[in-house]
Amino acid sequence: MLSRRSIFVATRRSLYASFHSSPARLAKRKVIQQFRLADIGEGITECEVIKWNVKLHATVQSFDPLCEVQSDKASVEITSPFDGIVTELLVKEGDVAKVGEGLCLIETEEEHDADVPEEKSSSEPIIEAPLVEKSQHAPNRPSSKPHPLDPSYPPAKPRADVLATPSVRHFARQKGVDLTLLTSGSGKGGRFEKRDVEAFLTAKAEPPIAEDQEVELGRTRFAMWKAMTKSLEIPHFGYSTTLDITKVTEMLPILNAHIPSIYRPAPDSTSPPSVSPYSILPNPYPTPQSDLTTHFSRLTVLPLLLKTLSRAMQEWPLFRSSISSVPDPSSKQKPTITIRPHADISIALSTPTGLYTPTLTGVDTMNAYQIMGRLRRMQALGRQVPCALGLSEMPKRGGTLTVSNVGAIGQGEYASPVLVPGGGIAIVAIGRAKWVDVVPQDGVGPTKRRLQVGISWSADHRVVEGAELAAFVETWRSWAEHPERLIGEGI
Repeated sequence: MLSRRSIFVATRRSLYASFHSSPARLAKRKVIQQFRLADIGEGITECEVIKWNVKLHATVQSFDPLCEVQSDKASVEITSPFDGIVTELLVKEGDVAKVGEGLCLIETEEEHDADVPEEKSSSEPIIEAPLVEKSQHAPNRPSSKPHPLDPSYPPAKPRADVLATPSVRHFARQKGVDLTLLTSGSGKGGRFEKRDVEAFLTAKAEPPIAEDQEVELGRTRFAMWKAMTKSLEIPHFGYSTTLDITKVTEMLPILNAHIPSIYRPAPDSTSPPSVSPYSILPNPYPTPQSDLTTHFSRLTVLPLLLKTLSRAMQEWPLFRSSISSVPDPSSKQKPTITIRPHADISIALSTPTGLYTPTLTGVDTMNAYQIMGRLRRMQALGRQVPCALGLSEMPKRGGTLTVSNVGAIGQGEYASPVLVPGGGIAIVAIGRAKWVDVVPQDGVGPTKRRLQVGISWSADHRVVEGAELAAFVETWRSWAEHPERLIGEGI
C-alpha cells in the first residue's frame, strides 16, 4: 500500500516535470492609419470630396462608406478598409484631393504575439492558462471580396443623375441645390451644367399656385371699390393731347443748382462757409427748421407742370370749383358749385396699403421747390405701413382737379382716368415723355427734336363742356410750353 502511493506521487511529479511552457500571449496596440485616395483609373489625377458620410471620432467598420468623391467622369463612393475610429478629416467637403493624398486618419488596433520567457522545469507543478487560438478572438469577417480601391475591383458605373464637374457641384452647393432633384442634364452624356442649376432655381422661385385663394379686400381697396362703383353715375368726357416740355426740362439744370438749403439734404461737412453775406448784420431771414421728409436733391418736371397747371386754373374759375350740392331729382332745387380762390390739386398716390389722393392746397401760392418738398413728404408718409397720411395731407373736401403721373411707372403715353364723386370736376393722367421729330405746322423748314408728353383728361360732363375743357388745356399749354412766363411772377 505504501509503495503504491509512493509510485503514484512520483509518477505525478514526473508528469509535471516532463512539461515546460513557452506561452504566446495576445497583446493589442493602437496604430494611426492614414487613408489615402487611390487611383480610381481612367487617367484621373484628382477628385473633389463631395460629402463625408462619417463624422469626427466616429467608429467605422471595414466596408463602411467613408465619403463620396467626384471626378470629371464619375462619382465614386469610398469605403473604409479598416476597423477603427476616425480621428481626423484631412480634406474638407468641396475641396479637391490629389491621387495619393491622405483623406483621413483612422485609429486601429493591431494584435501581436508577446513572447514570454521560458521557465525551466522544477519539482513544483506549474499551472498554465489554457492556450486560446487567436482565431477565437477575431470577429467574424464577411466573405472575402475586393475593396473598391483594389485594382481588381470592378469599376463603378457613373451615376447619370449626379454627373457633373466639380465646379458645377460647387456652384450647386453654394445655391443649396441637390443635383439628385434635377431630372436630367443638358450637357454631353446627361452631364449637369451650370445653366441646369440656374434653370432649377428660376423654376423654384416661381412655384405654381396649387389652388385658388379667396382674399377679402382691405379697407383702402374696399373704399376704392365703392368710389369706382359710384363713378358710374358721372358722365365722363375724355380729351387727349400732347405737351411740349422741352423748355421745361432745359430749365431743370439751373433750378437744381440752386435748391434752397431748407430742401437740400444735410451736407457732409458742417463747417461754416469761409465768406458769409451776413458778416455785418445777422441774417434777417434765418433758415427755418428743416423737415427731413421734404428733402430732395433733384427737381423733376412734375412740380413745374403742377405750377403751370395752377396758373391755368387761376384763369379758369370753373376748374377751381367743386360740386357742393346734388339735390334729389324730384325736387325743384338746382345743383350748386363752390368756386375756390386758390388752386387745390389732388395727387393720385399708390402706396403699399392702397390708392390715396392727398391734396396740394394753394398750389398757385407755392414755388416749384415748395411743391417738390410737399410731394416728397406725401410719398414718405404714404410709404409707411400703416399709411401715415393725415388730415393736413388729405382734407375732407379734396381738390378740384386730380393729377395721376402714370408715366413715372410704365411706358404708357395715354390713359383713361376715372373721376370719382368728391374728386373734383376733372382728372388728368400724365404719360411717359419721349423725344420725337416734329415737323413745323406749315410744313416749311427742318424737323426739330422735341420732348413731348401725352396727357389724357376726363371731366364731369354734367359741369364741364367739351369746348371748355379743350380751351382750358390750351391755356395750360401756353404756360407749360413757355415757362419763361413764370419768371414775371416769380417761379
